Amino acid sequence: MIKKLYEYREFLKTNVKKDIRGKYKGSFLGVLWSFINPLLMALVYAIVFPFILRDTQEHYVTFIIIGIIPWNFFTTVISQGTFCIIANASIIKKVYFPREILPISVATSGLVNFLISLPIIFMFLLFSGIGFSKYIIFLPIVIITQYILQLAIILITCAINVYIRDAEYIINFIITMLFYATPVLYSPTMFPESIRWILRLNPMTTVIEGYRSILYSQTMPDFSAIFLALGIAVIIFLIGVKIFKHLEKRFAEEI
Repeated sequence: MIKKLYEYREFLKTNVKKDIRGKYKGSFLGVLWSFINPLLMALVYAIVFPFILRDTQEHYVTFIIIGIIPWNFFTTVISQGTFCIIANASIIKKVYFPREILPISVATSGLVNFLISLPIIFMFLLFSGIGFSKYIIFLPIVIITQYILQLAIILITCAINVYIRDAEYIINFIITMLFYATPVLYSPTMFPESIRWILRLNPMTTVIEGYRSILYSQTMPDFSAIFLALGIAVIIFLIGVKIFKHLEKRFAEEI
């Protein structure tokens, strides 16, 4: 698979560029939506949670921005990745290329958009007075963990969605429910220690907490939890490759 991807590296590169440009095609503000969307979401939650739910988290807007931007990265990749095979039905029927290029392109273009959005977090860190710490050097480890996890998931979901079209809607529903089970808007410390382990069953909890430890709390991230999440992501990735390679044989027929 790696050999084939290398042979088609130019096609992969072109596809990533197409995904990035296509996201904002015809939009007046273009790439600025990468900044505006999370800011608008943060504004809404900053109003709702502190005043209605009486959340007293210090620097709350910065706190949720650090959660919302990685979560947007997650939901965008999973939603677009699940649909990527069906969305490219015409080219799949006409041209041969390694089909795994499509989910990899979605995951990689999502990563690029996420990196474009990172300055928003840095801006809030500066304006809130939190600033930066030496632990920021560990940020790439968390980003790589999230990238592999998302790629692993969409390798499975995009293949299944070809055969079971309802999968797309089921996955979108699961993502919506998962949002409330992930500490994007709140801290796990709101819950008793005895039940926090339930939140940690969700790998995205470890990812979000990793970002917060490095950027918000400015402490050493929990590497045992991060490497466990990375290990789980790699296992899911290997399973995803097996499932994808098995199901791709009839993609052209099914779509």
